[in-house]
Amino acid sequence: MGNGSIKAPRLEETCLGSSIKETPLWESAEHLKLRIARLEEELARRDQELCAQELQLQTLQRELEAKVLQIDKLQDAIGYNNLGRSPPAPARPSHRLLSVINQGSTRFHRVAVEVHRRLKAKEGVSAEPTSGHFCKEHRTQHVSIERTRIRKDSGAWRDSREHKGWAIFFNIFFCSVSLLKDLPEEKLAKIVDCLEIDYFDKGEYIIREGEEGNTFFIIAKGEVSVTQSTEGYSEPLEIKILGVGDYFGEKALISEDVRSANIIAKENDTQCLVVDRDNFNQMVGTYEELQAYLREYVEQLSINDERRIARSPQAAELRSLHEKAARLSSCSFLQQLQIIATLGMGGFGRVELVKLKNEDTAFALKCIKKKHIVDTRQQEHIYSEKNILQQTNCNFIVRLFRTFRDEKYVYMLLEVCLGGELWSVLRDMSFFEEATARFCIGCVLEAFDYLHGMGIVYRDLKPENLLLDAEGYVKMTDFGFAKRIGLGKKTWTFCGTPEYVAPEVIMNKGHDFGADCWSLGILIFELLIGSPPFSGSDPIKIYTMVLHGIEKVDIPKRISKRPEDLIRRLCKLNPAERLGNKKNGIIDIKKHKWFQGFNWEGLRRRKLASPLRRESILDKCSSHDKEQ
Repeated sequence: MGNGSIKAPRLEETCLGSSIKETPLWESAEHLKLRIARLEEELARRDQELCAQELQLQTLQRELEAKVLQIDKLQDAIGYNNLGRSPPAPARPSHRLLSVINQGSTRFHRVAVEVHRRLKAKEGVSAEPTSGHFCKEHRTQHVSIERTRIRKDSGAWRDSREHKGWAIFFNIFFCSVSLLKDLPEEKLAKIVDCLEIDYFDKGEYIIREGEEGNTFFIIAKGEVSVTQSTEGYSEPLEIKILGVGDYFGEKALISEDVRSANIIAKENDTQCLVVDRDNFNQMVGTYEELQAYLREYVEQLSINDERRIARSPQAAELRSLHEKAARLSSCSFLQQLQIIATLGMGGFGRVELVKLKNEDTAFALKCIKKKHIVDTRQQEHIYSEKNILQQTNCNFIVRLFRTFRDEKYVYMLLEVCLGGELWSVLRDMSFFEEATARFCIGCVLEAFDYLHGMGIVYRDLKPENLLLDAEGYVKMTDFGFAKRIGLGKKTWTFCGTPEYVAPEVIMNKGHDFGADCWSLGILIFELLIGSPPFSGSDPIKIYTMVLHGIEKVDIPKRISKRPEDLIRRLCKLNPAERLGNKKNGIIDIKKHKWFQGFNWEGLRRRKLASPLRRESILDKCSSHDKEQ
């Protein structure tokens, strides 16, 4: 009884407690169900993200495998030279040039093959990882045989180290040399390009007292002993020891220098960077020229654009175009434009010929897909193209008036060139006569002169990127690979079209305006023959031919001696030796014998009659409309 009387109340309390807690537990269960549902949704979303990332990773892995295969092919091809083997047998007449000659009347086949190649080449190449991987492997193979050489080009020597850091180091170092310290940075960079490397064994004389010399030395590795004849002593006495970073013989760059001391290597494999007076004078200038350069006030590299074109006949028309483009609404500009025709199409999008409604003012509207920009990681190139075109004002470069954008496209409103692509004309004519090619190259040189003066390297020269205006003058377009590097600087981005890319770009040694000079030589060849000297269906094979150099190419007899000489000078494997990349820049190319008697002033003032003037696209569209 006692126990029952005690337990009964406790049972009631338990039942009461359970009845009180029953409602909160039910609500808590509902809350938990909702949370579980949300968590399941979150897990499903994350699963989808993971699947997408896995797919992306698989795609990247496939791309990486493809690049590794390409690298292996290129290494196999280059390995012949690096391992001391004889080079591969000359390619059979599969060159596009020879195929054209052999095909005779099958011109349609040539055009089809060429169009296919050019369509693939439109987007060019941008593959920094591929180039970097290849160059690393190539240098590893290269070291084993490099020791056997007495002297090698300093570009290769610098490339085996951190080339960017060494270039900066040398510029700082040269600033401490009394003869060179006042020179501008671009001149110092030219000296760096001239440097070669010499090797000396222990006890070997680098220079001897009393000898005449013409070479300047910088110690790159090891130590040297400086000895000098002294009265009362039968043997020269050691007066100093020089180490890495020290230099001697700078007076030899001015004139014949009688050496006042002996310089002797103190250890094996002592290395000195050297430059002789002839190379120094050719690349940088004579001492007298440098002194004059420093005394005179250096003219501005970029002349005021307004003054530059103030008296030209096109000035008023250009101002009018700028004003009309400025009046277009950013939101409804497409409604203010009328599409006349499609000028071109590609993976990037399309280029439309448009005109202002109710006016006869025409523009080219470049429509670039945003998705394509993101997929190909071209954001930086698009920004660079926009910025460079907005800053340039040259009669031989297509002008940019406005940019727009919407949800799907980025738009560039450009100067219209009604003569079409130079490539289309070349395709129709098969090749150009010398006078026609010279006129085209003259226009390109004016554009290069302007760009290089502004510190801009173009890097994508080819017939597709050259347009003809209504008067038949050539204008440069498509600045996606152009880059402002400044004077005396280099860049390491791997980009361009395989047939036109320079050797130093392939080898990732760093390149500058010399890459444009190389591509100019290739363009001259293609205009005169109808196809570039290095071509094929496999880019890796093209790169291999490029690295073998223009010397391995049989120049067709159609090209006469003067343009052949110019091509060979422009396509030197060493960029420091290329015409147009020396102390006088583009001026040296203009002075070549191939341009003897050419009216440069008439070209600049647009007084020369173009051999390529033809019916404009607008006229064709008008005549087509009338026929209909």
